[in-house]
Amino acid sequence: DLTLQELVSAIGDTGIAAGTETARLLAIQSEERQVAESRIAPEQFAGQVRVDEPALRKFYDENGKRFEITEQARVEYVLLSLDGVVAQTVVKDADVQAWYNSHLDRYQQAEERRASHILILAASGEADQAKVRAKAEEVLKEVQKAPGRFAELAKQHSQDPGSAAKGGDLGVVARGTMVKPFEEAVFSLRENEVSGLVQSEFGYHIIRVTAIRPGKQRSLAEVRQEIETELKQQAAQRRFAEEAEAFSNTVYEQPDSLQPAAERFKLKLQQSGWLPRNPSPEALARLGQLGNAKVLAAIFSEDSIKNKRNTEAIEVAPNTLLAARVIEHRPASVRPFEEVKSDIEATLKAQGEAALARSAGEARLAELRQGAADAVVWTAPRKLSRQDTRQLSPAAVKAIFSADVQKLPVYVGAAAGDAGYVLYKILTVAQPEGIDEARRQALQREYALILGQEDFAAYLAGLRQRHKIDINKAALERKER
Repeated sequence: DLTLQELVSAIGDTGIAAGTETARLLAIQSEERQVAESRIAPEQFAGQVRVDEPALRKFYDENGKRFEITEQARVEYVLLSLDGVVAQTVVKDADVQAWYNSHLDRYQQAEERRASHILILAASGEADQAKVRAKAEEVLKEVQKAPGRFAELAKQHSQDPGSAAKGGDLGVVARGTMVKPFEEAVFSLRENEVSGLVQSEFGYHIIRVTAIRPGKQRSLAEVRQEIETELKQQAAQRRFAEEAEAFSNTVYEQPDSLQPAAERFKLKLQQSGWLPRNPSPEALARLGQLGNAKVLAAIFSEDSIKNKRNTEAIEVAPNTLLAARVIEHRPASVRPFEEVKSDIEATLKAQGEAALARSAGEARLAELRQGAADAVVWTAPRKLSRQDTRQLSPAAVKAIFSADVQKLPVYVGAAAGDAGYVLYKILTVAQPEGIDEARRQALQREYALILGQEDFAAYLAGLRQRHKIDINKAALERKER
């Protein structure tokens, strides 16, 4: 393998792209052609195409695939889900009260305090630390002299970027949200009381508590909905685990109807629309839970179609089981001619009108090239390059950039499929000013790589000519096991 890599590199990695060739390629890529266009639309020929019965019949016979209807089935189905069990679950008042009494600690609203502080940031060395403390003590003295100026002094002295501009305000503080020394100080102060110096890992704090919201026990009325939801979820989880197995057994043991399962588990017996055997990705999204691959495979199984038996209970989502039963089935078929006749007629007329538009466009192009007066209504010109084709069709790009532009204006045209025909008028050809050196180098590297690949392909072709090699193609074919 290493030897082979050396060989590939020696040939493939030594392609040389000449600077003049690269410059020419860049000029070709960058060339801008100013183009106006005029579209000849099929709608201009509406009513001019007549389609007879034999043509309709011929199109129908030759395009049978277009009129095929895939195999379809309509089903009735039931869903057993945890959400449905939750909705059916009723919680007694006594259970709610008992839960509340045994979990009082969960419904306590903790005490909260609103605090402000002035922070003097800590220093690293002992000498600097002494200076920091001295400054903090000076600020503390100012605060103690005029507690009412706390916010003003915080703006002036605090080194906490998050709160200094707000007068030191930290908002509401709860236990467990701040560093321990700070928290202990906050919850030891009275309202509007100022602390002494409080040292933490951040530095020295001067703290003022501006409001106290005492803790309280939330009443049963406040938390009843929360408790009911939790108890319902717990009870439903247990009940669903029990009912899931019973549901599966019921739809299996009574295979001729889903009604017993619906009645036993208080489920709604639902009906679907027509389900295709092999739906497209878009159709799958619309089918919801019935679009589950296992569900569709079960619905279109021989037992379901021929014997109209229930499918097994299939998990279509976490904690969600679905069972279905076919109530109507349509085998794959071809829509009858009379049913699609009008659609075929519309298709053939559209094709005919597009052909007339192309013929008219080609005739007008020939007249312009022969020197006829230009009476065409053109759009505003726009600049195009081989790298910026503005959503033009490949045919249009080829027509515009393969045109001989020695003498301007030049007229070209391109068919636009069912959209008719488009005429193009090339008005000017120009090169942009200056060459992007980075782009030139990138193009030269890319061109050299292509040349190297061509060299290696030529080398392999030469080997094949000089040496006889037999390839056992049968041995290379993948065999089904």
